[in-house]
Parts: sequence; C-alpha cells; structure tokens
Amino acid sequence: MEERMNDLEMHYMQQEVTIQELNEIVCRQELLLEQLRRDFASLKEQFMVMSPSVSRDAGQEEPPPHY
Repeated sequence: MEERMNDLEMHYMQQEVTIQELNEIVCRQELLLEQLRRDFASLKEQFMVMSPSVSRDAGQEEPPPHY
C-alpha cells in the first residue's frame, strides 16, 4: 500500500510540473499573440495610409488625373 501511495504521489508531482510548464508556454504564447495583434494593427494602419483607395467606396474615389 505504501508503494502505491508513493507512485501516486510521484504521478501527481509529475503532473503538477507538466501543468506548470504548459501554463508558462500558454502565457508566452499569449504575449506573443498580443504583440502580433499590435504589429498587424500597425501594418494595417500603414497600408491604409499608403493605399487609401482600398478604404474608400468607388463613389468616393477621385477620378484619375487624365479625365
């Protein structure tokens, strides 16, 4: 019985370590995901400044200069 209890305790401790490691991975991934969201928003804003016609309807678009 004592050996079985020791085995269960070892399994429990290994699971605790694994859970902690997975939690740290998830936290790092969340930080990376948030950084990627900010980077994407910045790139999207830069793109809209460089290419404003993408954000306008055809009726709002100015005709080309040769018209």
